[in-house]
Amino acid sequence: MVTNYDAFFLSAIARLRTERRYRVFADIERIAGRFPHAIWHAPQGPRDVVVWCSNDYLGMGQHAKVIGAMVEAATRMGTGAGGTRNISGTHHLVVDLEAELADLHGKPAALVFTSGYVSNQTGIATIAKLLPDCLILSDAMNHNSMIEGVRQSGVERQIWRHNDVAHLEGLLQATAAGRPKLIACESLYSMDGDVAPIRQICDLAERYGAMTYLDEVHAVGMYGPRGAGIAAREGVMNRIDVIEGTLAKAFGCLGGYIAGSTALVDAVRSYAPGFIFTSALPPPVCAAATAAIRHLKASSWERDQQQNRAARVKAVLRSAGLPVMPSDTHIVPLLIGDPEKSKMASDLLLSRHGIYIQPINYPTVPEGTERLRITPTPCHDDPMIDQLGAALADVWIDLGLPFSCRSSDLRSNKTCFGSTP
Repeated sequence: MVTNYDAFFLSAIARLRTERRYRVFADIERIAGRFPHAIWHAPQGPRDVVVWCSNDYLGMGQHAKVIGAMVEAATRMGTGAGGTRNISGTHHLVVDLEAELADLHGKPAALVFTSGYVSNQTGIATIAKLLPDCLILSDAMNHNSMIEGVRQSGVERQIWRHNDVAHLEGLLQATAAGRPKLIACESLYSMDGDVAPIRQICDLAERYGAMTYLDEVHAVGMYGPRGAGIAAREGVMNRIDVIEGTLAKAFGCLGGYIAGSTALVDAVRSYAPGFIFTSALPPPVCAAATAAIRHLKASSWERDQQQNRAARVKAVLRSAGLPVMPSDTHIVPLLIGDPEKSKMASDLLLSRHGIYIQPINYPTVPEGTERLRITPTPCHDDPMIDQLGAALADVWIDLGLPFSCRSSDLRSNKTCFGSTP
């Protein structure tokens, strides 16, 4: 008898459709020098669109210095790393990159991985396994990569309520004083845009003898005097034991990393399967990432302009009565609360208005909190922001979505969008 294995996969896909969380991707082609403009390869043919959901927060993926560094490295050294770090992949540019990252975070050492997901997944698991009888205390809203790292560690874990330091302290108090403990959290939570109380977490870690592991993925490049993240902005970076970050968001490239003590980084390098058994980042990628980090260490223009753009987007959308979720950061979440309408809103924005914003559904966010997640960049100008506000108001009316204020005359009420300074 021949088993129809495809039937199992089709059944799995059908379950996703039933649960209203089957995902469809748009075919987008970024155009260097025109960011955030891009080409959408639609079924009807190519069309110009404006991207409003990129994690290339500062547009560094199309910065002349970054592109130039990548092209020069590819011309000089080729495209691939040629192997794992343990065999032939420890090329000079990845060593330079790790030194740049260690300097960025004021740590003795840093270690580069193939992605931010891998650096969390294998970094947390390896660190916890090396600590005898370790207890991991993980924030309830931590990213899936952190959750997988905690799971794969095989050690005991306890989940503390999101950003609730009183709950965290209660868990620490109930743990034996001499037991190794690892507190794992993010600095900036990317779906809600809220920030962890890092200083208080550090206070608790020092009081109860715990290590701290801080994911700065959505904050590196974006905050702090040199773009080292929220911990740097808050003046507590030296109190964090392990800082994890990505090269794929504000730095516009690819890869992830951890930074910490020489002993910790050397131990992870020597034990982590996600580091040992995979190819190293290629030289051109490392050169580009290093160029982006060096530029953002010295330049605050991109950060300042990005914050300015984010503030204006929030003001324009709120003036249009749109349900902007509270956020003190560059993340602008727009609550919908229904997976099908989130997808419909995204489709209408793209097809009717040439605006690309992917819907965010479960399991990325809890059911009932589906949303559009808008990420303004320094390259989004005032006319683009005004167009965004008008387009969203139009879509909200067509789909019958709730406004934060009266929506009866939004189409004709010009003061609802486009007039906020």
